[in-house]
Amino acid sequence: MSEAFERAMAAFEPAQWPLAVGFSGGADSTALLAACASRWPGQVVAFHVHHGLQAAADDFERHCGEVCERLGVPLVVHRVDARHAPGDSPEDTARRARYEAFAVMARADAIQSIALGHHADDQVETLLLALSRGAGLPGLAAMPAYAERHGLNIHRPLLAVPAADIRAWLATRDLTWIEDPSNGDARYTRNRIRAVLLPALEQAFPQFRATFARSIGHAAQGQQLLLELAAQDLETVGDPPVIKALQALSRARQANVLRHWLMRSHSCAPSAAQLDQLLDQVRACTTRGHRIHLKVAGGFAERRGDRLHWYNAPPSPKT
Repeated sequence: MSEAFERAMAAFEPAQWPLAVGFSGGADSTALLAACASRWPGQVVAFHVHHGLQAAADDFERHCGEVCERLGVPLVVHRVDARHAPGDSPEDTARRARYEAFAVMARADAIQSIALGHHADDQVETLLLALSRGAGLPGLAAMPAYAERHGLNIHRPLLAVPAADIRAWLATRDLTWIEDPSNGDARYTRNRIRAVLLPALEQAFPQFRATFARSIGHAAQGQQLLLELAAQDLETVGDPPVIKALQALSRARQANVLRHWLMRSHSCAPSAAQLDQLLDQVRACTTRGHRIHLKVAGGFAERRGDRLHWYNAPPSPKT
């Protein structure tokens, strides 16, 4: 039952050494850490993020220390405040805090590569979550097996491995892991997908992990092509974009290049409704006096002369 795990680990080769492993203490990261420590003794370090969101967080850290001591792996712990602001997703807030913490730990230890224990079930959950939000290709492409973020080479070697296969591998070792109580909290959409949709898919379409993975691959390839086209179009329209040059493109290419510009130059992403409004204004901008001033993400897009600019919204005055 653990053949997929063994194959995935045999094919995994980090970009640089030493290698960090994101270690929560759960089954997936425990298996990944144990396999990496066995294959590359003395070249692996465990990164644990203490989110401070649960009373059991200190127990998680102690457990991780015990496992790392047994495996002979150094443990680095970073504490973050992952509480979400009103209106923000608690899952997204915790994920951003986690990746930022990984980057901080990596810089402190001169590490450039990290392996994460995301597996095939996580990948399906990510796809279904994206579908539930009406995501475009970036969301439907789910998680890449390799990415660069915050100066780190991020590896996900287990994306083709079902969660059950990972636990089957662990069952052959004398290793314990912790179950995060929040994983059973039905308030989180991902948990409802895991508890309700995945078992239904397993019953209706037993090969859904493999077929969904193919669709994810097609979406990722399509997104890569869109990024390449956007980069070419941004060279043509300029940064900030010249409105007349934007108007020479089809509406779909305008949307593509504007998304790319906003993310590359301003690290922000417009909502679908905001982007539609902006495209309508670009199309209507045929006179010198036409004004564009629209809320886009956390700031505003506006016309200045012949170009489209974006700037941060000033903070609200305290009352």
